[in-house]
Amino acid sequence: MAERPPTSRLVVRADAPGRRQLAIAGIALIVALLLWGAFEWGRGNLGLPGGITPDRVTLRDRVNLLEGEIRTLRVELAQRESERVGQARERTELARTIGSMRADVQRLESELGFYRGVMGTSTPVDSVKVQQFRVSRSSQPDTYRVRVVLGRTLSPEGSVSGKLRMTFEGTSGTEPASLTLAEVAGVEGGEVRFEFRYLEELEQIVRLPKGFTPSRTLVELIPARKGENTVRETFLWNLEN
Repeated sequence: MAERPPTSRLVVRADAPGRRQLAIAGIALIVALLLWGAFEWGRGNLGLPGGITPDRVTLRDRVNLLEGEIRTLRVELAQRESERVGQARERTELARTIGSMRADVQRLESELGFYRGVMGTSTPVDSVKVQQFRVSRSSQPDTYRVRVVLGRTLSPEGSVSGKLRMTFEGTSGTEPASLTLAEVAGVEGGEVRFEFRYLEELEQIVRLPKGFTPSRTLVELIPARKGENTVRETFLWNLEN
């Protein structure tokens, strides 16, 4: 008897391109939701309000607040370290307090860096700034005591150094005039050198010539390190009581 040839089966499968596209779209939507959730979680941890994007004014206010907190912490940190040097007792407690304050400063600086990054500013940060400027009358006629307190605006690792200039602006008779430290205090080159880690107070006695009426003082801080900005600030001539 002759063998029958094997019968072939025809399998019909439905092509479903729409289902494949729907699956890809679903995966993309899930990834987008995960990314959005991660962004909102990070923004919530840093104190940004959820659901809205803060404007530059809000961010600038936040940056100013953080800089003020960092400045206050650094002043207190310098005082604590001075106490630790001057006191033999309670050193363990002081060391623990200083360590906690340093951690707070680092945390605030990290948060400050985030806000500056969100603002997208490309302006370099100054390494030193004027914390206080005070003028008081001296015992001699036409002589004044000028006090300038300098502080850091970056991480307090190491020290910062440079030169300070002061220009006293006002009028001589009816004409505008300006005087340097070389002219009113005999400072060579009209520059005072500074070097500190946290804070430094500079005091200078100046003697103004007869007929000169001061109105304001221009203070210039020139860091010694290359690449750092020269800081210029103007202060009105207001005498302390």
